[in-house]
Amino acid sequence: MWLGGLWFSVAGILAPVPLAPELDSAALVGWTTAARLLDFDGSPTTVYTRSVEQSVEEVRQVLAATVNPQAPNEVQVSRPSDALAAARATDAALNGLLLGLGAVALLVGGVGVANTMVISVLERRSEIGLRRALGATGGQVSVQFLMESLLLSALGGGAGVLCGVLATAGWSWWRSWPVAVPLWALAGGFTATLVVGALAGLYPALRAARLSPTEALAR
Repeated sequence: MWLGGLWFSVAGILAPVPLAPELDSAALVGWTTAARLLDFDGSPTTVYTRSVEQSVEEVRQVLAATVNPQAPNEVQVSRPSDALAAARATDAALNGLLLGLGAVALLVGGVGVANTMVISVLERRSEIGLRRALGATGGQVSVQFLMESLLLSALGGGAGVLCGVLATAGWSWWRSWPVAVPLWALAGGFTATLVVGALAGLYPALRAARLSPTEALAR
């Protein structure tokens, strides 16, 4: 490994450290080696210490005076787990917001599908009456309109999934991040659109099935 103008042998690789992510991109060198080869003056800028949960506050109170007895006020003591907890809370709030927006979008889409199918039933009364007169049952008519509703929802859900994947890939590429799209999220989103489409098309399908042949053909 090329470090500070010198070649070093890598003795091991640390596992990721969620509480101190800056260590994931750092190289750990021995104290004497750093002083001899890397001009280390013996005054560290950051000190990491691990304590049990019950002793964290006590360690925080004495750490500044222990590290720099001459000027303890110049030492800033932070607890990485607090930052991690805040980050997790922010992620949870953001996920909740996105889920809420997604639910609203599904609701609006379901209302749109329901309105479309109701209008379709009203405009196709003669077709429904002709099918019923030729022997189609109410169940067959309702299945037809329910399948049309599912088809509309599937097309919309597929387009939404594709747009979401492209947007995620574009954002990740722009930020130089690896693209990670969970398959369960894609499957869950597409399944949710199908469920909403089925519920939205249920009333129009039942309404179409209840039309009698004479009533439908008369109009």
